[in-house]
Amino acid sequence: MLKAKNLSKRVKTLEGEITILHDVSFELDKGKSLAIVGESGSGKTTLLGLLAGLDTPSDGEVYLASESIFKLTEEKRALSRKNNLGFVFQSFQLIDGLSALENVMMPLELKGDKNAKDKALAMLEKVGLSHRVSHFSNQLSGGEQQRVAVARAFVTEPKLLLADEPTGNLDTKTGQKVIELMFELNTSLHTTMVLVTHDSHLAERCDNAITISAGKVIENTTTAE
Repeated sequence: MLKAKNLSKRVKTLEGEITILHDVSFELDKGKSLAIVGESGSGKTTLLGLLAGLDTPSDGEVYLASESIFKLTEEKRALSRKNNLGFVFQSFQLIDGLSALENVMMPLELKGDKNAKDKALAMLEKVGLSHRVSHFSNQLSGGEQQRVAVARAFVTEPKLLLADEPTGNLDTKTGQKVIELMFELNTSLHTTMVLVTHDSHLAERCDNAITISAGKVIENTTTAE
């Protein structure tokens, strides 16, 4: 489902060229989960941006369902993200002026789904928020906001879900509940899932893991060429 091949990212600064990622390769099968682990500044979020096609590599390729995303035009890459990807962010990224229901409906409406409301209501029920559908983000706790974000990410049944420190702004107990929910949805919807995390317990829950240090993979439990 997802393959990274010899990914590298270099940027030019006043002090010279800096390598953020160097020669990262792995493969991830459909429905499996992968943790990308490393300290702050190790290159984890840069790698996630490359996997999403939000940034372009200096070298290497990313394949989603055997399609090389960097051989697509920017317009087709954006369409691929809309049709295939779901995102969960550390900072939730809910739209303040929309209710929980409207936030979850949004990606469905962007795809022209005429059943957006019914699907969003069903997903909010799955995440235990059927009683909060009309509430705005400032009326929800941090854990509730992240559950809305998870519902929004999964409601389109994406082929690939990318999560950047999904429990980073949550206390341990609430974070554990959110993770349980994500893995339940990952299993029931057969969504391939990539989680950037510094949480070793979360990484242990995943089927595969890669550890990055200073932009290089120092440990890899996935298959790679």
